[in-house]
Amino acid sequence: MAKRISTRLTLTAVGLLVIALLSLNAQPAAPYKTDVEISRFDFGKMWTFEHAPMQYFKETYGFQPSEQWWEKARMASLKFASWCSASFISPDGLILTNHHCSRGEVFKVQQEGEDFENNGFYASTMAEERQIPGLFVSQLVKYEDITGFVNEYTGKTSTDEERLAKQREALQAAEQEYAQKEGWQGLELETVTFYSGGKYSIYGYKRYDDIRLVLIPELHLGYFGGDPDNFTYPRYNLDMTLWRAYENGQPVNSSDFYFPLNPAGAEENEAVFTIGNPGSTERYRTMAQLEYDRDYRYKILVAWMNNRINILQERYAKEPSPELLEQIFELANGAKAIGGIVDGLNDPKLMGKKWKMEQEVKAKSKAVKEGKDYWKEMAEQYVPLGGYASEITLLPPNPMNGAALQLAFNTYALIQALDGEESEEALNGVKQEIMALAPALNDPYEEKYLATLLKELREYGQADDEYVGQLLDGRTPEQAAKEMLADTKFSDEKKLEKLLEGKPKKLRESKDPIIRMGQLLAPELQEASMAFRAGSPTRQVLSSKIANEVFQIYGISIPPDATFTQRLADGWVKGYNYNGTEAPYKTTYFGLYDRYYSNNGEFPWSLPEKWMSPPAELLKAPLNFIATCDIIGGNSGSPIINTKGELVGLIFDGNIESLPGNFIYDMEVNRSVAVHAGGIAAAMKYIYKAGRLLKEMGLE
Repeated sequence: MAKRISTRLTLTAVGLLVIALLSLNAQPAAPYKTDVEISRFDFGKMWTFEHAPMQYFKETYGFQPSEQWWEKARMASLKFASWCSASFISPDGLILTNHHCSRGEVFKVQQEGEDFENNGFYASTMAEERQIPGLFVSQLVKYEDITGFVNEYTGKTSTDEERLAKQREALQAAEQEYAQKEGWQGLELETVTFYSGGKYSIYGYKRYDDIRLVLIPELHLGYFGGDPDNFTYPRYNLDMTLWRAYENGQPVNSSDFYFPLNPAGAEENEAVFTIGNPGSTERYRTMAQLEYDRDYRYKILVAWMNNRINILQERYAKEPSPELLEQIFELANGAKAIGGIVDGLNDPKLMGKKWKMEQEVKAKSKAVKEGKDYWKEMAEQYVPLGGYASEITLLPPNPMNGAALQLAFNTYALIQALDGEESEEALNGVKQEIMALAPALNDPYEEKYLATLLKELREYGQADDEYVGQLLDGRTPEQAAKEMLADTKFSDEKKLEKLLEGKPKKLRESKDPIIRMGQLLAPELQEASMAFRAGSPTRQVLSSKIANEVFQIYGISIPPDATFTQRLADGWVKGYNYNGTEAPYKTTYFGLYDRYYSNNGEFPWSLPEKWMSPPAELLKAPLNFIATCDIIGGNSGSPIINTKGELVGLIFDGNIESLPGNFIYDMEVNRSVAVHAGGIAAAMKYIYKAGRLLKEMGLE
């Protein structure tokens, strides 16, 4: 196995390295700026409903939500399946969310001769609305703070592992108790940890399982601009879809909890609020953790994703399919998002703010005054992990790493099983898996996957990773991949069957490139996994302690990290300076056509035929707009509402400057990008002729 940083340095060298790394907590590294202002809002504005800053709303916007406004905001907002947000927008269960949240589902009900991608879909009657198997939405109907319950249950514990185990037991006990509680019975229950254990809540959801497709625009509109325009602004995108929830075969009566759509939208400098389910943020991570993310974790991951996108795009050019295109969309979106995080982690201003905030918290920390420096302990935890970063990211066997790697790990597992006391049935099961996967080696792109993996291991691994040198054996990654696939018996069914019948020793000593790769790589991944897993309880507890120190200083005046649970984020409709000019707070359909003609109508700026003769009323209609609301992945499909509780927009993206929002919220340039309510209404009126829906929504 390869030697790691913790074993190849002398003890003295390790000590010096730790001191050097920990000195970042005493003074910033040279590239960081110190003449920056910090704010409680560096932690964002994703407020929980149970701990919302009502006084702040009143002082900032001259608006204090009434109980009725607050209740409707919660009940009208939805989780869309397990990946997006949505909202009710009519009294009859009509649901609004994004095109990109929906397009992976709608093809389940596409009938022969139909082409949703190029023609879209509109159900002109309720009878034509199509139920999607397995699709659901969830509505938060109950919530309660259970911090006291958890803390009392947990009590005092002696070890990190015991504390974490007790916390898990407490949350399970809370679910069991609330499942029998009046008003909570029949709801889907979820316990939520905030501030890494500073607060706990329990949520009760009503689930709607009968969800039917009503209207989805063509891919040309829902994905207009594609990856080049993704995370940018100005933007021109009709990223919306309409669904309907049914109960007992009838549309849901949502008359008490829906957002009326206001086509006038919101004016510049108007206060707005977005309610959704932001997936995950990491705004409480320490400087040591962020530096690890910058130098290893995200740096390697974004390279991995970009390399897979290149392979998929090459394949799509020759073998186009909706499924392959969706894979490319998802990977491209992720790569651009993570690339933005990496850029932020290399931004001296943003990292300077994080460093300065950490110093302020430590200066006020009771624990530090008592001689307990949790930040220093966390930095020590991360010293050895960089030596395992390439393995933990690159080696997990999955289809995007190619069949050769999956087979290598399967053969390693088979040899281990043969050495053990596995039943004949279990052994045959592993062999059958290998036989079923082996034909994939003949895929014309398998060589590219293997060469790419070998290149990544060489580029991002440690200098003394001997196993990489053994795999390459003096060859380039491309040469090695080609020769390994040419020499293996795994691509020949009869030879493979004979090989698998061999004894453990014969298999282990085999010179077959696939078996040899498994013998080299599987132990490396195991070692890396053990290294990360060994310190995980300690890191979790330290994260909890650090978050609690922040919590002791700021309390609920700052929000917890996102947890894919319902949050409300406040902001202003507001333009910003970019690229030497000013971004207007809204765009129009006229701009959509300018993008179309400026790019010669080529995908992803192409338009369907029915959009080619727009009336003047459509051209003048607003299409997209921006606000300062704090969002992240998971917020897609979130409604933007005004102080009257009217829907003025539909979140679908953030600008490029918002991507560092994973670890810090920058109020100056961070913008959420939304479909304008007027743009939704205009498309329904002038293009889709959806008069029945406009009437249902009170717009005709």
